[in-house]
Amino acid sequence: MQLIAVLAGFTFLVWGAERFVMGAAATARGLGVSPLLIGLTIVGFGTSAPEILVSIMASLNDNPGMAVGNAIGSNITNVALILGATALLVPLSVHSGTVRRELPILLGTTAVAWLLLSDSHLGFGDGMILLAGLALMLGWVIWLGLHSRDKDPIVAEYEAEIPTDMPLRRSLFWLLVGIVVLIGSSRLLVWGAVGIAEAFGVSDLVIGLTIVALGTSLPELAASIASAMKNEPDIAIGNVIGSNMFNLLAVLGIPGLLRPDRIDPEVLSRDMPVMVGLTLALLAMAWGLRGEGRINRLEGAVLLGCYVGYQSLLYFTAVH
Repeated sequence: MQLIAVLAGFTFLVWGAERFVMGAAATARGLGVSPLLIGLTIVGFGTSAPEILVSIMASLNDNPGMAVGNAIGSNITNVALILGATALLVPLSVHSGTVRRELPILLGTTAVAWLLLSDSHLGFGDGMILLAGLALMLGWVIWLGLHSRDKDPIVAEYEAEIPTDMPLRRSLFWLLVGIVVLIGSSRLLVWGAVGIAEAFGVSDLVIGLTIVALGTSLPELAASIASAMKNEPDIAIGNVIGSNMFNLLAVLGIPGLLRPDRIDPEVLSRDMPVMVGLTLALLAMAWGLRGEGRINRLEGAVLLGCYVGYQSLLYFTAVH
């Protein structure tokens, strides 16, 4: 039953996130919001909605370890698996100045999160700092969207993706449906994941880092591969950068507010260093130290290898 609940939860999370993003983007477009602003806020939030909802449900269910594991594991999955698999299919070039500006901000956000967790405790104050960072980030991207002169290549990519012919009533309907499905499927997923963790005798943290992180990252995987196949590489990378910032600031901040608790020592000794290392690798590849940033097929294969290696490490540490 728990396995069926997890599979059903994943399926409805992906579908609900897609409906939510479509409805919210079409609603904003109908209200005259710029494509860049919609892409940087609604699309970024929408692809992270599964992680955010699962973090809330896990914290309310007294499983903060799963919420922490989901945040960190999703960031590792986004860079190593999603960008690795996407670049292996279609090499990704970075043309957008917006994406280049976001990369060092992501690295700085990652460093702040690591610093806050360095005392082995995720407390209420830590959660407030992270959510305040989320408010600052949203303020910055809103300012960027309002003051952009629409010369950034990513604007045209967002323009092509946002529905233009959807009536306001229908877009509001899909927005509401997406929210309801996300809430229900996240509850189902957390219930099933907790049951699997208890059955196999592994920690909530490990389940969050593996099964839950992979499942909640499926919307990013689908969006990135679809964007790359449509020759929209800036969206593919931009979605991952935006999602990772939402994960660090919102998904990691929520358990600090709702269930302040000590974190497992493995988070600092094993998981955070892997996440920071992958973030540095993404910055080096996508920033383009010698010209235009580009994640080629070889680098994609290296990222995928890192994901396989990390999952193997989790398996052996969990078993032993």
